[in-house]
Amino acid sequence: MTYTLTTPLYYVNDRAHLGSAYTTLACDAIARYRRLKGESVLFITGCDEHGQKIQRTAEAAGMSPQAHCDAISADYRALWERWQISNDRFIRTTDPRHQRIVEQFFARVEANGDITEGRQQGWYCVACEEFKDDPREAQDPECPIHRRPLEWRDEVNLFFRLSRYQDQIQALIQTPGFIAPESRRREVENFVAHGLRDFSISRVNLPWGIPVPGHQGHTFYVWFDALLGYITALLAAEDEPLLDTALARGWPASLHVIGKDILRFHAVYWPAMLLSAGLPLPAKVFGHGFLTREGQKMGKSLGNVLDPAVLLERCGTDAVRWYLLRDIPFGDDGDFQQQRFTDLVNNDLANTIGNLLNRTSSMARRWFDDGVPPGQDSTRSADSSHPLAVAATAACRTFEAALEQLDFRQAAEAALQLAIQANGYLNEQAPWSLMKREGTRDQVADDLYAVLESARIVGLLLAPLLPDLSSRMLLQLGQTPPQSLAAAAPDQPSPSSWVDQLRWGGLVPASTLPEPVPVMARLELTEDL
Repeated sequence: MTYTLTTPLYYVNDRAHLGSAYTTLACDAIARYRRLKGESVLFITGCDEHGQKIQRTAEAAGMSPQAHCDAISADYRALWERWQISNDRFIRTTDPRHQRIVEQFFARVEANGDITEGRQQGWYCVACEEFKDDPREAQDPECPIHRRPLEWRDEVNLFFRLSRYQDQIQALIQTPGFIAPESRRREVENFVAHGLRDFSISRVNLPWGIPVPGHQGHTFYVWFDALLGYITALLAAEDEPLLDTALARGWPASLHVIGKDILRFHAVYWPAMLLSAGLPLPAKVFGHGFLTREGQKMGKSLGNVLDPAVLLERCGTDAVRWYLLRDIPFGDDGDFQQQRFTDLVNNDLANTIGNLLNRTSSMARRWFDDGVPPGQDSTRSADSSHPLAVAATAACRTFEAALEQLDFRQAAEAALQLAIQANGYLNEQAPWSLMKREGTRDQVADDLYAVLESARIVGLLLAPLLPDLSSRMLLQLGQTPPQSLAAAAPDQPSPSSWVDQLRWGGLVPASTLPEPVPVMARLELTEDL
């Protein structure tokens, strides 16, 4: 069975921001973890390219909407490649095949009697592409998210009969695990409890969109169109754009990861649309929080926007991935603090993990012919009672349990704590002193073997979170990194079992240790990012 995982389809009104990178990096870690376990994964990301906001943005730049979308989508694709995001699909909603899928889906919904015509009146936020519930008599109403004036709309639209699915949606959101974290489920529960109202799925006099078949002058509302991108993306390159063909490639989705601001669309509107079309529902919707910077909301007017391309260039993938995944509880809002970012990267990665490997490898090479020390049979055993073997086994259990729950913070902490324990053990045993005494060579060999083996397991645990650092660590131990670190083919899971490699005792005595080089440079930021 395929594990289908999606980021949102990012709206191309502007280039990618740190929030987009955060969502995508989190999904990349999930995809890598699942592949490492041997699962078939289909990781989808892409761009949402229709709607009035896109049309206006393009016009303001003196471009056609298509030219604007081409440029911004290319930026997204290039940025994800630079971040080494392991997505299997990159879908654009201007793809001609997507129009075919939307038309086929709409035909099923219309045949089910769920499309009506009516008048839509209300305050509209172009930035959200959404009607708000503000009363008409409100003075100077504005969007609470974008802090921009709302526009009054009064037009004939096509509506989807969402109210028809009140009971089914209420039951769905009570299904354990469908919406996470729990705080997000409560938000949706409160929204649904007020009663679901039919929502507009078309716009008139808006040429930048997919025309609604059989309804002259109507184009699909951007959200009705965009959500179906998750299904279009399932198509293989050689497939005809047929809805049933796409569905057979990996539907239903196992997990939608989104920002909390678009939770309602994914947890209420989308399931109802799928129910209407007679299609299976996604297994889980996870709404994560927003990112601020030094306690302030990021915005161009404040001049405090963090550009993910600049972060990558100045700090590297490992540093940014570690901070975002290790420091911010996934699901909560997070604050990017430059000093804390620098301290965590230097203390955790350069000092604790990198220094552990470097100094232990150096001692082993010096005293044991450039190779892995022999260690005692009891220490190398998979069921060893050595304190570091016990700690490693516990760390692996905690790590896997955490990632199953999308708890990146706890998973990162499990790997880090194993490195901390190995450092502590090394300091207690002090092999640099023991080696000066007669008859202690075997004890030193045993101690160094245990610490190097702990470092190997730390490197393996970091593979989904920090694939680059993981590879460098394992290569420095003379190990071959798991094949699926770079693999993105959903039907080709790694032939080497990552879970098996996590068992204690994988280092082979006397195997060559390459000359050590620092696996993680300290981060030295002399000015604001």
